[in-house]
Amino acid sequence: MDEPKPQVIIYTDGGAKPNPNGPGGWAALLIFGDHQKEISGGEPSTTNNRMELTAACAALEALNRPCAVTLYTDSTYLKNGVTQWMAKWVKNGWRTADKKPVANQDLWERLHAAARRHDITWKWMRGHAGNPENERVDRLATAAREKQDTN
Repeated sequence: MDEPKPQVIIYTDGGAKPNPNGPGGWAALLIFGDHQKEISGGEPSTTNNRMELTAACAALEALNRPCAVTLYTDSTYLKNGVTQWMAKWVKNGWRTADKKPVANQDLWERLHAAARRHDITWKWMRGHAGNPENERVDRLATAAREKQDTN
């Protein structure tokens, strides 16, 4: 009988300012029982969508064994991409319904690989709506973006 997978809650956020092509930052908060881990990073020239995807990739890659994950995002692009569009993109060789290459394909492929190890429930939440963990990752992502701005 398989051992139950550890339960992990993840909150992610990312953004660029200006969007597109401004400095960007991403962040994630991983919660396992009483343990919490913050991770963040940034890029000098990017987009909101790339930073949202990077946050989810990095968070899932930070897990050192398969887990049961509940991942919260305020990005409809990330949530819809992973729950509605990605299976079709994979089936179509990373092409959209109109045969064009998928935008941000490198990050979608990275997310697809990172997600396969885990049982993930993807949850969308409204950003800037008072959720303490969402506000925390927003602050971390903003700090990571502002750090890029000064480099």
